[in-house]
Amino acid sequence: MDSIKASKEEKEWTGELPEERAEEKALVRKVDLFLLPSIWLMYLFSYADRTNIGNAKVAGMMADLHLSSQEYSLALVIFFISYVVFEIPSNLILARTRPSIYVPTIMALWGAVTCCMGAVKSSQALLGVRFVIGLLEAGFAPGVMLILSSWYKKEEQAKRFTIFYSAAVLSGAFGGIIAGAITSSLDGRLGIAGWRWLFIVEGAATIACAILGALVLPDFPATSKRFSPRQRQVAVERLTMDNVTARTEDNPPLSAFEAVWSSMIDWRTWLLTIGYMSIGGSATMSYFYPTLVEGLGYKGEMIQYMVVPIYAVAFIVILAAGYFNDKYPKVRGIFIALLLAMSMVCGIIVCAVYNYTARYVLLVFMASGLLSANGLSLAYASSTFAPMQPETRAVSLAFVNALANLSGIYGAYLFPSEDAPKYLMGFGVIAGLSALGVVIYSSAHVLVRRYPVRGTSGRRD
Repeated sequence: MDSIKASKEEKEWTGELPEERAEEKALVRKVDLFLLPSIWLMYLFSYADRTNIGNAKVAGMMADLHLSSQEYSLALVIFFISYVVFEIPSNLILARTRPSIYVPTIMALWGAVTCCMGAVKSSQALLGVRFVIGLLEAGFAPGVMLILSSWYKKEEQAKRFTIFYSAAVLSGAFGGIIAGAITSSLDGRLGIAGWRWLFIVEGAATIACAILGALVLPDFPATSKRFSPRQRQVAVERLTMDNVTARTEDNPPLSAFEAVWSSMIDWRTWLLTIGYMSIGGSATMSYFYPTLVEGLGYKGEMIQYMVVPIYAVAFIVILAAGYFNDKYPKVRGIFIALLLAMSMVCGIIVCAVYNYTARYVLLVFMASGLLSANGLSLAYASSTFAPMQPETRAVSLAFVNALANLSGIYGAYLFPSEDAPKYLMGFGVIAGLSALGVVIYSSAHVLVRRYPVRGTSGRRD
């Protein structure tokens, strides 16, 4: 009986029979159950910890630390410097370790450092803490991109990537509400300013989320202990049938040099990196939503609360975009280009219209286009890089994300306080970057379909 049971467990999976399709659906549901809620919640706190400085800015941090507009911009820049530098090394480490240990560990560490932001007394201390947070968060977003690309087939990825990225959008929405509640209700409690409580509370919540993530987050398909041997076999074989390379015992890992080399000589890596850089540059506007809303005439806690509709509309748009992107995967490049075109048009009109209500409505649509294109572009890169070796894919995904985050360096200076309330330079640059993205993704739609990635070893013989 044991031998019969073992043979059934080890049978070859083809995905052609009804019972095998049912088996695959059951596996995908289980992966969704373990993976999506955990990474969604973790990204919710990740995005909050990276952007809460914008809420703290309008809640008294600038005055308490005697920060100038330039010093605030530098605090944004320093995060991106360490974030960009450590993304590729972190993903190379993740590709050789267990995600269920590595990802929650770095999350708990940056949560602890976020708490420390509540104790800073000078601009120099703020810069140091922001640098460390960037270093630790560098492994999260590209790491999750690698994990998602390692579990799902190409036509399954857009919905999952947009669900993952929707956490950032919802974080922005609830971030304003939470920031308003914390800064108003806890201001002065125990002699601590409200903006300091914002960092302490959200940092502590991040640590708690990391602990939960360690209990739920699965590892890679061939090694995850949360799945049976048969489920691991089906997970690997269904990806192989979809031309998605998975790590197995018969597929030894590439060295760090081999992975970087094979990624950097692939023109698709550079094309999609430039495309995502145009979106990343545009998306830096999210750091200034409270500032832009303040420029529209809102005061006090209303600044925090009026940021909510911007993200709420974007949340709906991004989920709808992910659904239709998986339904029609052959037009992903064009779909992203259309979303960027909408943002480009809104950016141009914002520069010409000065009515506060009209500008607010345009800002909502502009954000929806940019944030939706952001999530879809990650899925597009992941499905394009799917046939690459896991280590090469890890480098390529981290490279795309890293160079896009370089935009945070110049993006931090797009909306200086002296440009208020019109901010013509910022909106003009974003409109131009969106136009560049339209060109890149329209071109990618043609080139990537005509010249897809072929599954190669990536080794230099």
